[in-house]
Amino acid sequence: MIRRIIEINQEKCNGCGLCANACHEGAIGMIEGKATLLRDDYCDGLGDCLPVCPTGAITFVEREAEAYDEAAVQARMQEKKQPMATCPGSRSRLLEQPVQEVAAPKAEQPSCLRQWPVQIKLAPVKAPYFDGAKLLIAADCTAYAYGSFHSDFMRGKVTLIGCPKLDQVDYSEKLTEIIRQNDIRSVTVVRMEVPCCGGIQAAVERALQKSGKFLPWQVVTISIDGRILED
Repeated sequence: MIRRIIEINQEKCNGCGLCANACHEGAIGMIEGKATLLRDDYCDGLGDCLPVCPTGAITFVEREAEAYDEAAVQARMQEKKQPMATCPGSRSRLLEQPVQEVAAPKAEQPSCLRQWPVQIKLAPVKAPYFDGAKLLIAADCTAYAYGSFHSDFMRGKVTLIGCPKLDQVDYSEKLTEIIRQNDIRSVTVVRMEVPCCGGIQAAVERALQKSGKFLPWQVVTISIDGRILED
């Protein structure tokens, strides 16, 4: 039969696994680091996976496909209990950092945080501290990976953090309104090198486009071992 079904562009897919987690039917799996439609009859054609894809790799097509089989989906879900898709960025590893000798207690470093809350999901759309602000939008892992995060990135900025994989939400709508309704002067995005972190960068790019404002912005990528990666 001819029906609507998803299609995944393997070249655009960054392997974040968000679509596999969003698919309630388990139609999408991660194969060799890429999202793949496992079986046509698992896909109901409703597209819960589309809005979570940070790269726009998933689209609808009309083609010959087996009919959606709800019984087969329920049987598979019962068997596998809908496991979380594995993102390449969540692979366990030990980081060999040099051991630094501490001769004497160091003075406590002051925090550069200028406002609360910091989570994108909890932040208000409009607040006095946004007016005239340089906005820092960071993946929450970056502050742990990069030792001088406060002094090098947060100083003099309003900070918002989030994790697109764990929150499973599209930040772009809220970020659009924050940029649109406030006098934001610039935007800095700090993300990790892992593929799923592309979601936060993509959300900022969409927000800047939708806001209708032309602001200076930059993206800084942090490696898992705490280095700033050059483009």
